[in-house]
Amino acid sequence: MVREDGDTWDQATGVGITATFSAVARAVATQKGLINDPFAEPLVRAAGIEYFSRLIEDQQYATDGGDNPMVSGMINVLAVHGRFLDDFLSSAAQSGIRQVVNLGAGLDTRAFRLWWPSGTTVYELDQPRVVDFRDHVLRGLGAKLTTNRCVVGVDLRDDWFSALQRVGFDPTERAVWVAENLFVGYLPPDAQDRLLRQVSSASVAGSWFAADHLPWTPAQLQEGHAFFDGWRRGGLDIDLAKITYAAEFRSVSEYLAAHGWLTTDRTLVDLRTAIGLGRRGVTSHDLSVTPRYVTAALAAGGDGNGSSGNR
Repeated sequence: MVREDGDTWDQATGVGITATFSAVARAVATQKGLINDPFAEPLVRAAGIEYFSRLIEDQQYATDGGDNPMVSGMINVLAVHGRFLDDFLSSAAQSGIRQVVNLGAGLDTRAFRLWWPSGTTVYELDQPRVVDFRDHVLRGLGAKLTTNRCVVGVDLRDDWFSALQRVGFDPTERAVWVAENLFVGYLPPDAQDRLLRQVSSASVAGSWFAADHLPWTPAQLQEGHAFFDGWRRGGLDIDLAKITYAAEFRSVSEYLAAHGWLTTDRTLVDLRTAIGLGRRGVTSHDLSVTPRYVTAALAAGGDGNGSSGNR
């Protein structure tokens, strides 16, 4: 089975399972003091995937991090990137940006757990069933928003930008865009390029961007198949071909740079260093198979609409 245009998912099927796994990583990182996300573990348990609930318990109680080093390693990678993005978004807010667009928000809870300056709006875009599930669970937990939030239930392969504008996004003002765990094959190459092109055209000088990205080299493909084999052994009927598009992807960093963004491309070591963890425990193999991480700011004269917005 391979990905098909128009396929859908929720928190426990298809691509949606990876959003739940990201919540597993945040739950474990919260236990370890790296992230503060009190909603992550309840979201995982509400998703009803027993294997993921066991992973949280394994990471919490097993001194060796559980019985699957590959899964433990991926949990750590996702947690480090999540913490890095928390800090990145805080810096964007401190710079005066008041529009935050989360592309493929999944089970993200930053609108409930981070501090935001007055006047900030967080826009969250993802499949309707995923965001509906998350918000239902958060209401049950009594979670309180820390900023204004607009949820857009939309497929990012469709006309997501029109939907974003309908709920109030202003393309004449600066924005910070985040695509966490999205540019790793979950969109077909043409849709990924189209999304990046639309982000560029909808941004003014001084807007920010952050994402992880994978070109899917042979080594990364081999690692990906091995990783999901571990999931199947844990009882999940899913493989890499069911959730990613098998295709050649353009470099996200190079695409952004060609459209006027000033980019910085980072490795896992760079991310760990940025949040004070350093290189310890990261091998050359880890660097060859994990994503790269791009942050960017749109320069004056880039592909935006030319308005400077709030700098």
